[in-house]
Amino acid sequence: MNVQIYNRNLELTERLSEYVENKVEKLGRYLADIEDVRVDLNTTNARDASRRMVAQITIRVRRSVLRAEERAGDIFSAFDAVMDKMERQIRRYKDRKMSHRGEAVTPDDVEKAAAMEIAAEETEMLGGKIVRVKRFEVSAIPPEEAVEQMELLGHFFYIFMDATDGRLSIVYKREDGDYGLIKPTY
Repeated sequence: MNVQIYNRNLELTERLSEYVENKVEKLGRYLADIEDVRVDLNTTNARDASRRMVAQITIRVRRSVLRAEERAGDIFSAFDAVMDKMERQIRRYKDRKMSHRGEAVTPDDVEKAAAMEIAAEETEMLGGKIVRVKRFEVSAIPPEEAVEQMELLGHFFYIFMDATDGRLSIVYKREDGDYGLIKPTY
C-alpha cells in the first residue's frame, strides 16, 4: 500500500506523520487490495475555529475510488473523524459489492466494479477561468455500477463508459432522489 501525505498551510511534524501512517496502515485490515492512499491535511481560514483543520483521505482500489473529508478544531481530531468516516465507507462499499454479487468481494470483482477514477472534485471555476483539470481512466461498466460508485464517493454525478453501448455516459442524482442518465449524441 502506497501512502502519500500532503500538507497545506500546516506543518507536518514527525509525530503527526507517524500518527497518520500508523492509522492508515490499519485500513488494510478492512480492504485488502488498496493500491494508493492519499492523505491531505490542510488549515483553512474558516470563521468557526472548530472547523479550521481539514483532513481528507482518498483511497484507490482497483478501478474504484473512495474519498472522505472531515473538519475539526485540531488536526488530530479531524484525522480521527475522517478515519471513522472512511471505515464506514469501506464497510458500505464491501456490503454493496456482496449484496450486488451475492458473494464475497474478490480483487476480480473490484476490477469489474467501476471506472478507475472519477473527477473527485468538479472542475473549479473562478472568475471564468479553469483553475483545475482532473484526468481519469474510463472503463466500461453498466449504469447501475456507475450509480453505486457515485453514491460511494458522495458525488452528484459520475462519468463512465456504458458497457451496453460502449459510449461515454453520465449518471446524476436528481432532486427527487432518483437518478438520471445522460447519453451524448455525436
